[in-house]
Amino acid sequence: MPVEECLIDTNVLLRMTRRTDPHHPKAYSALSQLSEQGTLYFTHQNIAELWNVLTRPLAHNGFGLSKADAEKEVQAIEAGMTLLPDSERVYREWRRIVLDYGVSGAQVHDARLAATMIVHGIRHILTFNAADFRRYDDLIALHPDSFSS
Repeated sequence: MPVEECLIDTNVLLRMTRRTDPHHPKAYSALSQLSEQGTLYFTHQNIAELWNVLTRPLAHNGFGLSKADAEKEVQAIEAGMTLLPDSERVYREWRRIVLDYGVSGAQVHDARLAATMIVHGIRHILTFNAADFRRYDDLIALHPDSFSS
């Protein structure tokens, strides 16, 4: 079944920036196949999370990149994917989701991605944490393992 539109989770984007990551080949293969089928999306939140990890020191579980190197990674994402805009509708949908689904803690970040997807009519997300999105009935989480290399 072709996937015409797909949001890409930050954990996939991070693995794309590190060719030495053991999950890089799976992420690369999945993104290549999805890009042939349709449009790939990212959000403001993805870029904020990505920037956080890219520029955080190695000693604090980050990648320790310079701002200039982080900017190159962001530019590559912007060149190959489409930004889903944030809006008051996304905020209102996020509020509904966290209340209706009882979302708390770190899961609020995934709820915001889910809200963005719902508002923009995107049903698929590519993520290494597919279980985090199973609670959302109308969304389909795709794990890179489901794509052949």
